[in-house]
Amino acid sequence: MLHKKTLLFAAFSAALWGSAATGAQAAVVASIKPLGFIAAAIADGVTGTEVLLPDGASEHDYALRPSDVKRLQGADLVVWVGPEMEAFMQKSVRQLPEKKQLELAALAGVKPLLMKGGDDDDHEHGEEHAPGAKSDEDHHHGEYNLHIWLSPDVARLSAVAIHDKLVELMPENRAKLDANLKDFESGLADADKQVGSVLSPLKGKGYFVFHDAYGYFEKHYGLTPLGHFTVNPEIQPGAQRLHEIRTQLVEHKAVCVFAEPQFRPAVINAVARGTNVRSGTLDPLGIEVALGKNSYMQFMTSLANQYASCLKGD
Repeated sequence: MLHKKTLLFAAFSAALWGSAATGAQAAVVASIKPLGFIAAAIADGVTGTEVLLPDGASEHDYALRPSDVKRLQGADLVVWVGPEMEAFMQKSVRQLPEKKQLELAALAGVKPLLMKGGDDDDHEHGEEHAPGAKSDEDHHHGEYNLHIWLSPDVARLSAVAIHDKLVELMPENRAKLDANLKDFESGLADADKQVGSVLSPLKGKGYFVFHDAYGYFEKHYGLTPLGHFTVNPEIQPGAQRLHEIRTQLVEHKAVCVFAEPQFRPAVINAVARGTNVRSGTLDPLGIEVALGKNSYMQFMTSLANQYASCLKGD
């Protein structure tokens, strides 16, 4: 009798522990914050959303910690751009069941929207790298620019794909997931119009960005970038590249140069010194935006305002 009670207690404890562990760990895990913004909107009220990359870290050179690997293994669904962007995740993601992973750059609807990567026009101009340092050739994301979260069109397709995966994994929550997708699409359409109205007067104003990340956003809203300082944010641009940019600044072809929160290189200030060019900051990862149902729309609006404040001179 005692043996039977012990077995029952052990089975009950195991079930309770198993459900608690699953509840604590299971969530949608997004590689970077902007993908987390989209996932949080779709998963709202169904399951939690977590972001792998800490604020201030770069997706270009992050290394997974053991705790990150555990989060990936325990996730309901892992959302990422793909191995050419988040190379640090490739091994861990490939070990997950296919139904629990979503590679956005590989989606049939996203592939035709992919933009060709920018030319690595700064790596051959007398750039010097420390021994063992990676060059832009090592860094560049293959054939395409994979900063796809900056495209409203890709964001909508990503939301649909996350919705479809979660419906497959949690069919009992279909009604809530359907409603969340509808809300996201409506909110995105409204934000798209608002951002368009903020940026429309700025078409034709030239500027330089720190690194080659913003092509989807710029193309969608008709902005006029003159170029970028570097393809790889970890590498300082070479002397000839800086001379070319400086010449254009002096000739008043640009009204603004943009740094980024995690990369504030002195080189930008040095190049703009003595000109009338303003300096701004663009945040392509939404560091200041809190994860939530409307966070992707807040992210897009915030980025538009960062462009506008420098290009308008507010």
